[in-house]
Amino acid sequence: MSAEGVQVEHTEADAPTGLGDRIRALRARHGLKQQDLASQDVSISYISLIESGKRTPSEPVLSTIANKLGSSVEYLRTGRDAHELGETHIKVAFGEMALRNGANGEALQTFSEVLAHRAALDTSMIRRALVGQATALEKLGRLEAAIPILEDLFREPSLAAGSDDWCRIAVALCRCYRNSGDITVSIEIGERALAELDSLGLDVTMDHIQLGSSLMASYYMRGDLTRAHLLGERLIPASEAEGSYAARGAVYWNAGLVANSRGKLPEALALVERALAMMAEGDNQRHVAQLKMNFGYLLLQSDLPDPDRAKELLEAAQQSLAEVGNADDLARCEISLADAEKALGHWDEAVAHAERALGLLGTEPRVLSTSARATLAEIYFLKQEPDRALKYLKAAARQLRHFPPSHEATLNWRYIGDLWQRHGNDIHEALKAYDMALSSAGVARTAHLQATLADDRR
Repeated sequence: MSAEGVQVEHTEADAPTGLGDRIRALRARHGLKQQDLASQDVSISYISLIESGKRTPSEPVLSTIANKLGSSVEYLRTGRDAHELGETHIKVAFGEMALRNGANGEALQTFSEVLAHRAALDTSMIRRALVGQATALEKLGRLEAAIPILEDLFREPSLAAGSDDWCRIAVALCRCYRNSGDITVSIEIGERALAELDSLGLDVTMDHIQLGSSLMASYYMRGDLTRAHLLGERLIPASEAEGSYAARGAVYWNAGLVANSRGKLPEALALVERALAMMAEGDNQRHVAQLKMNFGYLLLQSDLPDPDRAKELLEAAQQSLAEVGNADDLARCEISLADAEKALGHWDEAVAHAERALGLLGTEPRVLSTSARATLAEIYFLKQEPDRALKYLKAAARQLRHFPPSHEATLNWRYIGDLWQRHGNDIHEALKAYDMALSSAGVARTAHLQATLADDRR
């Protein structure tokens, strides 16, 4: 008796755990003997070894056995039929769409459900679901959960350097470590990955641009502006020739940040405005929103600040980030909106934005929380409420001491020092904050700074 040509539906009860078990169960169900599955090329003893799990059949042999059992190769190999596998593909695609639409919690649940049955998935589908899961966790601000997933993926022997998945995972790891505050590891990953790409002997590719853009951001955060600038000089010409709108925009964006830190604000504004125009041509809503936020921030730092234009850009960014951004994105936007309202003299609105930033950041220690507290301190000083101002200023300094040196920490210590000097009337505390800023930047306190503070004391 043969079931050849007849496809059967499988139920949960039909799904033993191993390939050999499934073949034996289906053979018994159809009343077949091992000799019925044998052929000129496949002996009865070989069929017995397959069923006992001691041999793994080749694809042609498995296809022949599947036909005789009225089953599919997918079911024999995985325990799931083609329909179930198709549903899994659809589910993963649904999760990826949810990520693009900013439904990060829904995406995380979808990928977790898929991965709960990973034994029935092939390597590429498992990797795709894991990347989606890590991306959702990152967007939800759960970096401590996203990083181990990405680390495991990056160590997979089957992950080929230079492949799309390899680049995507390397960029995500570099970004996650940077956003978690571990700038050193972020740079190590970015430099190592970029060196691996270079070793392949390729011209500058889209992968170089994506990795290099992320590495530039990490250099900037560490305060290594020379390396960031040199990398930007390498990437910008390549991005003009090869990059997508989003990739080119990312390079110009980071180049703008570096130019601003080097004191070249007009150049920074030009670079960021160009980046915004490039990204607006693409469909990455989050990148466009981040660029608007960054442009608004730079407008507030200008020698001739434009708080009205900055506020307009920041409010547009805020609206988009509420849909597609993560907690850090929104918190940065709220802090910049607080700065814009502060520049316009709208104290209550400024306080509300800074407090919302703190709420978004939660209880986990973040340098960004320090920025929000220092911003609140300045606003309350301007509102002539020194007691509240000092409370936030002391809390900001206390929290910032727990973070390792970085460009962002340096800027915050400088800001805290300026607040003590301008509003707090405490030169001793100002000097301590400036000391911490210089230490974070990797230099000793200079006699010039001491002399400046001594003059202020008089």
